[in-house]
Amino acid sequence: MKISIELTFTPLKDDYESHVINFIKVLRASEFTVLENPLSTQIYGDFDKVMSFLNQEIKKSFSELDIAVLHMKLVKTDRSDYEPHF
Repeated sequence: MKISIELTFTPLKDDYESHVINFIKVLRASEFTVLENPLSTQIYGDFDKVMSFLNQEIKKSFSELDIAVLHMKLVKTDRSDYEPHF
């Protein structure tokens, strides 16, 4: 099954930017389609593969921080080719 996931990673510390950049670079280097905008990052692919990958990478990122928040939205379909029609 295909999935679309929107992620917003927010380390709660003064030097948050380097942690966000490193997390996005890991996503970019993956086998999955990754799209970014100023507010979030989207990742697209097979449900089991993406979730397994994210489980590992989120755990790694969280282990490097005292406190962090990750907002995640999941849609059961691949929306990577979405273009507004208005």
